Amino acid sequence: MTIAPSGQQFAIADGGHRATVVEVGGGIREYVFDGRPVLDGYGADEMCSGARGAPLMPWPNRLEDGQYTFAGRTYQLPLSEPATHNAIHGLLRWRNYTERERDAARVVVGTVLHPHSGYPFSLDVAIEYVVSAGTAAGHRPGLTVTTTATNLGDTALPFASGQHPYLAAGAPLIDESTLRLDAERWIPTDERGLPAGVEPVAGSPRDFRAPRPVGDARIDHAFTGLARDADGLAWVELTAPDGRTTRLWADHSYSYLQLYTGDTQAPSRRRRSLAVEPMTGPPNALRSGEGLVVLEPGTSFTMSWGIQPG
Repeated sequence: MTIAPSGQQFAIADGGHRATVVEVGGGIREYVFDGRPVLDGYGADEMCSGARGAPLMPWPNRLEDGQYTFAGRTYQLPLSEPATHNAIHGLLRWRNYTERERDAARVVVGTVLHPHSGYPFSLDVAIEYVVSAGTAAGHRPGLTVTTTATNLGDTALPFASGQHPYLAAGAPLIDESTLRLDAERWIPTDERGLPAGVEPVAGSPRDFRAPRPVGDARIDHAFTGLARDADGLAWVELTAPDGRTTRLWADHSYSYLQLYTGDTQAPSRRRRSLAVEPMTGPPNALRSGEGLVVLEPGTSFTMSWGIQPG
């Protein structure tokens, strides 16, 4: 008997919305609306590439030298991006998640990160995925992802979170799509992909406050100073050449949105979609402390993001 590279598959559906969550990494492998891919995911016979749909905890993005200091002690994590001497995207991307709750349109998967030398803390993670045609009580139409992190230990722990969905371009290349992100500032990076200050988007090539084509822009940057609606949600809109718009929202827990045009992906994936990554902290948060959440023993932190296909 063979198993899928991403492990057990948890399929959920409501109306024209269909999604598959996976055991390995607890991410979302595919999301389809009325037969059209909303996410640029991967097949059941493939291993997840480029962190597609993956939750990123207990930190998202890059951590300089894999090293950080917390409560007066310095810790060293494995360098999962050795070419640039960084640790990237946390510790849970390849761990198995178990099904905790499930019905036709909803699944909750979870895992426990036990202490080790680089992160000597006990962290429980539960992620709820819901798809709704608009009838599920308390959920917006589309996909809603709610993550709860809980400190199971007896000391405080440092935490930041993100997730890495790729929005399908609706065309062979992302260049032909139109992007809107109302953010005041963006974070330039150095040759290692680490933050190099914060700049206003006004007057820069990173200003997408008014919708405009992605074109040949190469983007792998975090944005902050996010405009929010009356419900406290920040939005990204990606419009395909045929006029259909996919909207990703993030609640107040996510102060940063990372955009990535996929220029460093394998040739078959390059610039095929736009990664839009809600993040609670910026790149290097575990080291800088900026945007870092400190979870006291027994306390939890809950955050939500979602997608409305058009």
